[in-house]
Amino acid sequence: MWLITAILSAFFAGLTATLAKCGIKDTDSDVATALRTGVVLIFSWIMVFIVGSVHTIADIEASSLFFLILSGIATGASWICYFKALSMGDVNKVVPIDKSSTVLSVLFVIILFHETEHLAIKLLGTAILTAGIFLMIQRKAPSQTQKKGPWMIYAVLSAVFAALTSILAKIGIKNVESNLATALRTGVVLIMAWGIVFAKGKQGQIRTISRKEGIFIALSGLATGASWLFYYYAIQNGIVSVVVPIDKLSIIVTVLFSYIVFHEKLSKKALLGLSMMIAGTLLMAVWA
Repeated sequence: MWLITAILSAFFAGLTATLAKCGIKDTDSDVATALRTGVVLIFSWIMVFIVGSVHTIADIEASSLFFLILSGIATGASWICYFKALSMGDVNKVVPIDKSSTVLSVLFVIILFHETEHLAIKLLGTAILTAGIFLMIQRKAPSQTQKKGPWMIYAVLSAVFAALTSILAKIGIKNVESNLATALRTGVVLIMAWGIVFAKGKQGQIRTISRKEGIFIALSGLATGASWLFYYYAIQNGIVSVVVPIDKLSIIVTVLFSYIVFHEKLSKKALLGLSMMIAGTLLMAVWA
């Protein structure tokens, strides 16, 4: 079951990047992140009430709550950097860098959680995955959808914070129902996202968002919510060093939709990199 939910997480995560890109064409990325986080929060709490885990809030240990909060902070930082990078660069260039968090996550869980079964296979898969990522993040001339700016710096920071998110979340949801953990973490992200919006004085830009971009922001929030729910169920019940790489296969969905929607084509070198990313992930998943 956890393998199925990990795959579903990857699918919805892939949709998120494309929908978000459509929603931040003319909308500030910080404002868009805050708005879509609100959608994720509503979606998350609906799921909490559906599964009936709301009554278990009082039973959450202080240590679990602490790590959930830290995970939420890391997630918020990752999101802010990620969507800032998306607003500046091509989807097909930003996403592979963000997915490099897989390498750090796998190494961390092997060290911290001692998931050493089939260690040689996992390390080989991670090496292939890493090589594929480097092939995909090649430099090329900017496309029409790419703006000037330090998008790569934001993409790298997004990957670092995303890796921390997986580790902190694994610790925090050890004795917490996964839907409830997602809702609590999202609340932290929401506070952080809106705090940045008000700190930068961007709240007035909400009124200028077009209806079309507002719809895409909301849809990206729903896709993110669905991805999170499946992801943290998989992390709680499965092998983290396998779940994380599978989730990163969302790049397949992202590349497909970015080609259809934004006409962002991959070079032969980038296609080889994508193939290696898929091969490395499948290698780790098959030997789980």
